[in-house]
Amino acid sequence: QLHLTTSEKNELARCLEMVQNQLQEKESEIKREISEYKDRLLQAEKEHQDAVTEANRKNEVEIEAFHEKISSLEHFINSQKLEIEHLKSNKEQLNNSLKEANQALGELLRTKVR
Repeated sequence: QLHLTTSEKNELARCLEMVQNQLQEKESEIKREISEYKDRLLQAEKEHQDAVTEANRKNEVEIEAFHEKISSLEHFINSQKLEIEHLKSNKEQLNNSLKEANQALGELLRTKVR
């Protein structure tokens, strides 16, 4: 009986050790997988952040280009407004000169008719 019990105890101890070894292996495997997933997550986060940074940089460059274009167009519009005012002033001067010339011509014609 003692020999049988001792034999069963040894068998149970061997089984327990096998199970413990399997659990340790599984734990090591799970820890390794967790570490791999963490590394992949960190890599994905870094790539995402790099992509966001690059997109932001491109957007800033585009925004700066649009600001420059807007500034250039505003300058062009202002110069066109000045040109229009200048042309209006010239037109008014020419109209006044024409009116004076027509009056002088009318006077001359009346003088000639007399």
